[in-house]
Amino acid sequence: MMTLRKLFTWILTGFFTAMCLAGGVFAEAKKAEIAYVEWSSATAASHMVKAVLQEKMDYDCTLRSVTAPVLWQATAGGNVDGFVCAWLPSLHRDYYAKAGENVVDLGPNLEGTKVGLVVPDYVTIDSIGQINENAEKFNGRIIGIDPGAGIMSATKDAIKIYKLDNMKLSAGSGAMMTSILGDKIDKKQWVVVTGWTPHWKFAKWDLKYLKDPRKIFDGSEAIHTVVRANLEKDKPELANFLDNFYWETGDINEVMALIQKSGEPYKSAVKWINENPEKVDSWLPGE
Repeated sequence: MMTLRKLFTWILTGFFTAMCLAGGVFAEAKKAEIAYVEWSSATAASHMVKAVLQEKMDYDCTLRSVTAPVLWQATAGGNVDGFVCAWLPSLHRDYYAKAGENVVDLGPNLEGTKVGLVVPDYVTIDSIGQINENAEKFNGRIIGIDPGAGIMSATKDAIKIYKLDNMKLSAGSGAMMTSILGDKIDKKQWVVVTGWTPHWKFAKWDLKYLKDPRKIFDGSEAIHTVVRANLEKDKPELANFLDNFYWETGDINEVMALIQKSGEPYKSAVKWINENPEKVDSWLPGE
């Protein structure tokens, strides 16, 4: 027969075991892994998400810097919880199709975006169709970003459809693109780059999009939040926050400017959070 002391010890042990298990589940639920590509807008948005999770929701959030295809692959495979830099419906359409039911599109977190080919305003052409006849002035190159980016595929289509036979698309990175752009502008030389809005380069330099009468670069693009299929079940609070996350072009422009000035994305996001409490509160679960 179990003595009173043994019974008490058994109950106490069971209680502490249950508390430890619950604590483990809670600790796991308060972790988040967010993927992003090192584009200026994606860097700003992803660090904003991390800062809100850590500063306002007591989460341990890890950001994973990857390529555009891996954004979708990692989320579909459950290796990360999601990302806030999907360009839909066009630029990431193929990635979304491959991911299928393994991901959930939570909708836009930023609207009013634009993509296309961009030149300094002193360049005296106005349309993509005029590039080929001025290929020499552009040194036969369109300056691109990372090869997996959706804008690179669209630019390849533009080269074919506009018959830019004298031009080649150069892959690199967002940082390399802006570095070359800045160098060319300093020398007042012609240059054409893959461009998108929002981006800090439009605040730094006088630039213009080339007209796209063939509509290769869809004008209805927005930046969406995409998460793994079972996130709402596993981490409902995190899913709720990511679903609530939505801001305006002016908001992200402010954060990109802070990052450009300080070189510190996380501290820039925290500064913006402290200066915009009402907007941040609207993102929090239950609001």
